[in-house]
Amino acid sequence: MATIYLIRHGQASFGKDNYDQLSPRGWEQGQVLGRWLAGKVTPDAVFGGNMERHRETVEAIASGFGQALPDMQAIEGLNEFDHMQVVERLKPEWADRQVMARDMAAFPKPARLFQQVFEKAMARWIGGHHDNEYGESWPEFQNRVIGAFDGLIEYADGGDVLVSTSGGPIAVIAQHLLQLNDHKALEMNNVIANTSVSRVLYSGPRRSLAVFNNYSHLEAENPALVTFR
Repeated sequence: MATIYLIRHGQASFGKDNYDQLSPRGWEQGQVLGRWLAGKVTPDAVFGGNMERHRETVEAIASGFGQALPDMQAIEGLNEFDHMQVVERLKPEWADRQVMARDMAAFPKPARLFQQVFEKAMARWIGGHHDNEYGESWPEFQNRVIGAFDGLIEYADGGDVLVSTSGGPIAVIAQHLLQLNDHKALEMNNVIANTSVSRVLYSGPRRSLAVFNNYSHLEAENPALVTFR
């Protein structure tokens, strides 16, 4: 059976003007993953969303891999959902980034505050009672991701594939393969580490989740590299 390696992007630039860029730690995470993949995987194709952090993660992986990778083919369906819109529907005042920064600065652990708000906002989005308030509802997001996943498998035609994407799409794909409910998908999304690898085995119509959220490459090199936001 062939393998699809679903890779969550490296750490993005939380709190910066352009969140979509990798942080210095994100670049290092990608390079560590590239070194770990070298000698283990020879990808026939590389796919990713068309977000900057997806592309930069592939660049970082290639740097550590030590040899050329196939050019990344961008698939919009592999993009993350608009996480800030989801948060702002719960906390409209955070549409003003200065207000958001002020609230977070007043909290002893700003990242923990954001995570708490994010989880509540995600539960509201997934709940289905406010679908008309979002540019993309949860069911629409699920359909978009699974459509992209099916398409890349058809294109890959039995080859091994690297896919640089985000936590949301990985959680939806895992949910789909394991036939989990939405609550479980939310729980999975919350624990997907940056540059973690989830492996899907496939052959024709058969698709199985073999590994979920493996970040042992980071733990082996430097446990401080393990991040979830």
